Amino acid sequence: MRAVVQRVTRAAVRVDGEVVGAIDEPGLVVLLGATHDDGPAEVAWIARKVADLRILRDEQAAVDAGAPVLVVSQFTLYADVRKGRRPTWNAAAPGAVAEPLVDQVVDELRARGLRVATGVFGADMAVELTNDGPVTLVLETPARA
Repeated sequence: MRAVVQRVTRAAVRVDGEVVGAIDEPGLVVLLGATHDDGPAEVAWIARKVADLRILRDEQAAVDAGAPVLVVSQFTLYADVRKGRRPTWNAAAPGAVAEPLVDQVVDELRARGLRVATGVFGADMAVELTNDGPVTLVLETPARA
């Protein structure tokens, strides 16, 4: 799995002009993508890392600060742009594989006590956020042996 994590002061995601998920206080936005061979180990790793990263003010983690998290699925994180001008999406897991994995990450974050808002999987979403810092990190699950 791959995630872009941003420390924000607020964030919202809209579908067809309607807010479907929002956080109105300092927290994290997680843009989350899955690839074909991701499974429970990758879900657990990403959820733990997002919850425990000490990137909020005063070096706090979201789980320690009780900070909210907005998770937005984003298959484009697995775009391959090395050749030509048009990205390929071959490394991105198809929706039937990716959607349950994204849902599992959300469930794991909630199980850690975090308040989690989400976008709508597969929808055309407009994400608004105010990056705080700015702090933006790219996470990628470790390669399997």
